Amino acid sequence: MIKSAKQILRKPFSSQMSYRLFRAISVGLITGLIVSIFRWIIDHTMQFLYFIYPKMVAQPLWLVPYVILMIIISLVLGKITKPYLSEVIGSGVPQVEAVYLGENKMPWWPILWRKFVGGLLAICPGLMLGREGPCIEMGAMIGQGLAEKTFKLDSEQSTELLECGVAAGLSAAFSAPMAGAMFLVEEISFSFRPKKVVAVLAASFSADFMTILFFGNRPCLYLPVRGYFPIYAYWTLPLIGILLGLLAYVYQYVLLSLKPWFSKIKKIPAAYHSIIPFLLIIPIGLWNAQLLGGSHVLITDLFNHKADMQLLLGPWSLVLIPIILFGVRFVFSMLSYGSSVPGGIFMPILVLGALLGMICANAMIKTHIIPSMYFVHVLVISMAAYFGAIEKAPFTAIMLLTEMVGTVQQTLPLIIVTFVSYYVLDLLGGKPIYEALRLQMNYKKINS
Repeated sequence: MIKSAKQILRKPFSSQMSYRLFRAISVGLITGLIVSIFRWIIDHTMQFLYFIYPKMVAQPLWLVPYVILMIIISLVLGKITKPYLSEVIGSGVPQVEAVYLGENKMPWWPILWRKFVGGLLAICPGLMLGREGPCIEMGAMIGQGLAEKTFKLDSEQSTELLECGVAAGLSAAFSAPMAGAMFLVEEISFSFRPKKVVAVLAASFSADFMTILFFGNRPCLYLPVRGYFPIYAYWTLPLIGILLGLLAYVYQYVLLSLKPWFSKIKKIPAAYHSIIPFLLIIPIGLWNAQLLGGSHVLITDLFNHKADMQLLLGPWSLVLIPIILFGVRFVFSMLSYGSSVPGGIFMPILVLGALLGMICANAMIKTHIIPSMYFVHVLVISMAAYFGAIEKAPFTAIMLLTEMVGTVQQTLPLIIVTFVSYYVLDLLGGKPIYEALRLQMNYKKINS
């Protein structure tokens, strides 16, 4: 006997989806609001840095009060983070991943406000940290807080709201809702269940809606990519992928070596290690304040060929300059992240990827492999591939760059280079970076 539609379909209005979506959207809207404020403060503080550093170059006496200010910020930051140091330092993603796996528990409110204030104190003075890590952890804590205090949910439903918060946090950080949902699947949950993903998408797009109210609907990192990468130059894509995969492994190896290195500093308590990068970053700001921070501003400058082209290094200066900038950004990104402060690695990785893309693009232009109009294509491709390899999250990388840049024209080159760099990293023994950082924190399963 063949079943009728009435026997197969549920009764109208019997679905529990509405309440599920309401909870998810609540997480998304609150996360979007908090992250938007977080982003707004960082953006305006960075503008102040672009103003104050040239003033200090012109009037060196201003350096004295500025150094004192950095010391005060370091002391305040240490006081704030010290009670929950292991939970608020770094991006926060490994800690959230450990919560999801039942290896960690975090009180939502103490972590939320400390991550917000601590993240601002670390990023606003110019440390080379990303905003997205704190945004993801804050989103997760908002989801956990609503689950515990407002909706009174069981453990499975609470986990779903934590997942919604993770996706909403990344979505709001970059105005990239699809990447937020994809990041959750690739980096945290490692599963795709349609009902849960629908709730996650609802949280992501509602968080993105809040950021649109603050910043408009222009892509977060708009780069006008026009036309398609030329087919005759496709043979270069695997070579770029190999280079990026090798350097992605170097990044992972150095990042995972930071904790042992900093643990050897005995005279300064771990909570106050930030004094080291706060003081060492000042000469970099005096040289070029555009290098400070995350920094999406630097990527835009690279696209516009404005990144300190005053250096005269001969006919290959457009290749040598980004090599120097890559070295500076790499060292200080590591120094910033390793100093026990709240801050992410997404944007610093993207900046490093952009610099590598600039090196490759200018070398290819100089050797007449491609015309200069394809400079930005290589820039975007390299950002996605370097990020995708380090994170071992190729889908997130491709989706993130597509949403941030605002174009789908580079999908095939993005896939090719990201795949090759991912494969090279895997051959070398690399791991998803957040999984590796979680393993380094040595969490153990919590007995229920």
